[in-house]
Amino acid sequence: MSSRRGPPKHQNSYAWKPNAGVKINEKEVGGKLRPYSEITGVCPRCREQIDWKRRYGKYKPLTEPAKCQLCTKRNVRQAYHNLCSGCAKEQKVCAKCRCHVDQIVGRDSADVEEEQKMLEEAIKNARERDRRTLLRAVSVQLRLLHCFQFFPPNCE
Repeated sequence: MSSRRGPPKHQNSYAWKPNAGVKINEKEVGGKLRPYSEITGVCPRCREQIDWKRRYGKYKPLTEPAKCQLCTKRNVRQAYHNLCSGCAKEQKVCAKCRCHVDQIVGRDSADVEEEQKMLEEAIKNARERDRRTLLRAVSVQLRLLHCFQFFPPNCE
């Protein structure tokens, strides 16, 4: 360990980039055609940790489901999670650090499927004019969501 204190002696001339010289296959998980799944069921602190791993090339996705530490079933489908989504929701804890939190990041896949079914029912029963309005609103929301995923707004 060095005894030097204070700022670095020399400034880096360029920022470090993970996998700078490695060509990434677009069809692999994490490539452009198969992006990583959304981080869900964790507290904001754990989400930042997992997001950091993704940004700096340290993230390793699961190849097969992991075992839940509460129910001991192979239900854990996301990397770095210790509990399955059912146990985490039942206990009202973060699926990674198991701490009690009020705010859980992301939505569960069951909630997304239920919302999708409700939207399809509304589209099926609507008249043509309303149907097109709904579809246009959904596409705008998806574009905004996709945009904010890569360029989050400055929160002050």
